[in-house]
Amino acid sequence: MSELPFLPFALPEIGEEEVQEVAQCLRSGWLTTGPKTRQFETDFEAMLANQLNTDQAPVSAIAVNSATAGLHLALEALGIGPGDEVIVPTHTFTATAEVVRYMGADPVFVDVLPDSLNLNPVLVEKAITPKTRMIMPVHFAGLAAPMHEIMQIAKTHGLKVVEDAAHALPTSLHDGQWIGNLGTDATVFSFYANKTMTTGEGGMLVSRNPDLIKRVKTMRLHGINRDVFDRFTSKAPSWYYEVVAPGFKYNLTDIASAIGIHQLKKATGFQKRRQAIAQYYHRELANLPVVLPQAADADALHSWHLYVLRLADNCPIDRDTFVDQLYAQGIGCSVHYIPLHLQPYWRDTYNLRAEHFPVSQHAYERMVSIPLYSKMTDIDAERVVNAIKKALSGA
Repeated sequence: MSELPFLPFALPEIGEEEVQEVAQCLRSGWLTTGPKTRQFETDFEAMLANQLNTDQAPVSAIAVNSATAGLHLALEALGIGPGDEVIVPTHTFTATAEVVRYMGADPVFVDVLPDSLNLNPVLVEKAITPKTRMIMPVHFAGLAAPMHEIMQIAKTHGLKVVEDAAHALPTSLHDGQWIGNLGTDATVFSFYANKTMTTGEGGMLVSRNPDLIKRVKTMRLHGINRDVFDRFTSKAPSWYYEVVAPGFKYNLTDIASAIGIHQLKKATGFQKRRQAIAQYYHRELANLPVVLPQAADADALHSWHLYVLRLADNCPIDRDTFVDQLYAQGIGCSVHYIPLHLQPYWRDTYNLRAEHFPVSQHAYERMVSIPLYSKMTDIDAERVVNAIKKALSGA
């Protein structure tokens, strides 16, 4: 085992600004959804509005306690229900598909593109049936999915599009349009602890559809038609409220939002640091028996949430041995993802087989996510590279 300190796969970068904002929140006496959350939502809207390069209207943002909650709320607001089908990639985390089952609908699993591991538009079109209501692309690892093709397919067939953007802040297409500004029915971001920015747990749903936003805001907190901040900060007595639907408990706390306010200000800087590390990896690992992750086009933005190596077919060791050797040298890593067609619930419920998803299956068998986070030093990145070279050399 390495004598150096263990280098984790992911680590959030939290500064004194976040600490002070949380302390102020705790001293204020307002801990649940309130003024900090309102500010976080407004700041998020402003960030995306600043990136608009069209005459489209800016989006509205609703903070939620997880990206999973945001996806669930989006599907509920769009009326997805029993008998409906939603197309999702097999190469994703289970949350993408599970929210479809929350609504009593069925996910239809589709294979991914070999280079990006994003949803394959050709296979999306082939998967459409009379029951199909929605396409849910995932921007894998922080590289934008082929959204122009996906949105055209959706338009042709009259389908909704909800983006799982858990990896995609900030991410843009080759024409400079940021994910969140594309005009899909809804886009949902994640602020989980290992994401490009964090609130510990949390997420943000954005949309230009005012009816969807109104429904999401109501369903976010028990189906009540007025949120608690409005009711308890009004000058006039305002205890009265009405439950208009059987909602959920999906609101984000002010404690979490206090972290998010400052993380959001740093998001672009975080991306630049991640990109610098990714570029270093690209240079140093280029001549090894590995397949490097696809970079964004010159005029696009990759968030670099993940740096996913794939061992080449001629690699002298297998993936599991490679992972063991990295850990033996004190380097944390992970696998993104164990595809859903291999997970017992999805496999058995929908009779999924590995041969149905050859791209995702082959990638899974050979992929490893190596450390990539803004807090990494150049020395940390060099340690990762040296460990990989040693593991692949057999030394």
